[in-house]
Amino acid sequence: MPTIVHEFAWPDRVVIGTVGPPGSRTFYLQVRTGAQIVSIALEKQQSALLAEKIDEMLDQLMSHEGNPFSIPSTTPVELVDNEPLDQPVAEEFRTGGMSLGWDPSTVQVVLEAYPLVEVDPASDDVPDEDLLDAITQEPAEMLLVRMPVGTARAFAKRTREVVGAGRPLCPLCGNPIDADGHTCTLPGSP
Repeated sequence: MPTIVHEFAWPDRVVIGTVGPPGSRTFYLQVRTGAQIVSIALEKQQSALLAEKIDEMLDQLMSHEGNPFSIPSTTPVELVDNEPLDQPVAEEFRTGGMSLGWDPSTVQVVLEAYPLVEVDPASDDVPDEDLLDAITQEPAEMLLVRMPVGTARAFAKRTREVVGAGRPLCPLCGNPIDADGHTCTLPGSP
């Protein structure tokens, strides 16, 4: 069966947002062009790493002599997007793997996201060759997003802000403080 590709070449909007209260948030990568909207779930750590890698890529490209791709060093004000996710949020898939690339012909950051492959390797019912087939087979669907450099810079900035907007950290133990309180055990305490 061919892979269903949710492709966005010049998206109107590409953002990371959340649904739920801090401590129970679900992170979504949401892309929209016109009436076409795709939302995929991902982990907080995947979101943070994605923002970090996009900024690293843009900084490296910006450092080329003369900045030939006109990479902005900061987020262009007109591209700041602090709006909530478009509703309703309908999850296409939960993200497993992602790849990040650069297309110099269109001067765009290219993001690919693939669904999480769920296989229980500890199961006695799954022969090794079936496990290998599940991991190496073509995905049922994928998300392909091409972002202009300014949009990519804005995406990374917003993503860092969304990731950082969770529960505050305890200054003593470093663990998140829940809304209903927090009891921490200091190192060396019984």
